[in-house]
Amino acid sequence: MPAQPITPELRRWIIAQATAGHPPDIVLDAMKASGWDEAVALDALETTMRSHLGLADGDASPASVGAAATQPSRPVPGALIAAGASVVRAADREVRVVMAMTLPRVVVFAELLSAEECGELIALARSRLARSETVETSTGSSAVNPARTSDGMFFTPGEFPVCARLEQRIAELLDWPIENGEGLQILRYGPGTEYLPHFDYFDPDEAGTPAILKRGGQRVGSIVCYLNTPEAGGATVFPDVGLEVAPVRGNAVFFSYDRPHPATRTLHGGAPVDSGEKWVATKWLREGRFE
Repeated sequence: MPAQPITPELRRWIIAQATAGHPPDIVLDAMKASGWDEAVALDALETTMRSHLGLADGDASPASVGAAATQPSRPVPGALIAAGASVVRAADREVRVVMAMTLPRVVVFAELLSAEECGELIALARSRLARSETVETSTGSSAVNPARTSDGMFFTPGEFPVCARLEQRIAELLDWPIENGEGLQILRYGPGTEYLPHFDYFDPDEAGTPAILKRGGQRVGSIVCYLNTPEAGGATVFPDVGLEVAPVRGNAVFFSYDRPHPATRTLHGGAPVDSGEKWVATKWLREGRFE
């Protein structure tokens, strides 16, 4: 029998089947029924899914690699925003859609905040800044992380009128209950500071995750609002897909993840600020009511 090449078209088909929710054994049976040698089909399934999920050799068995991408998806914010939409109503204003992509699900908005609102949020946060921490899913607490070198603080939901106004705007923009949002986090990045690539969901395999999820379930979406335009640097980067979003005052980048897994391709980070400083307001959206 002539060798059966694993073509780019076959890899795309395998990924499409996994994304549609078909279990690995069903995908394998379909390939065999189409004339694929079982050994070749298994190799194609394993190597394609390892590459798609960003796993190294030895990270998982073929069955678990395929199953990881097919775990049940969750409803996500912003699902009704069509790629072709140019303007979306958000409570008290219309927001322009600058760019939208499907995998990862990323939407860039323009003019989500006014210049005055950006300045007010910075002024309210400035005196409360401290070295940023990250949630440690191994313990369920938060701690300083060398991967994140910004200063930051949290507002409680609706703490000031400008916070409440922005939260209502985001809730209507993304068609997601306002009570499912964490409080706004304000971050300041000075020259040379950054946030290395990471995922925003809570790793379900970590010991501290169950305690974190009691406060509203998994995170399913993030929106990063730019409160100023740095002199240079500071882009929001999605390294898995080669996407860079420039930080522009009043704009925002939103992305959602329907399962807590690298299959969502939402690995992202804040590139170093080359000069000046970068201020952002970040809001994370949960499955349920955030307590």
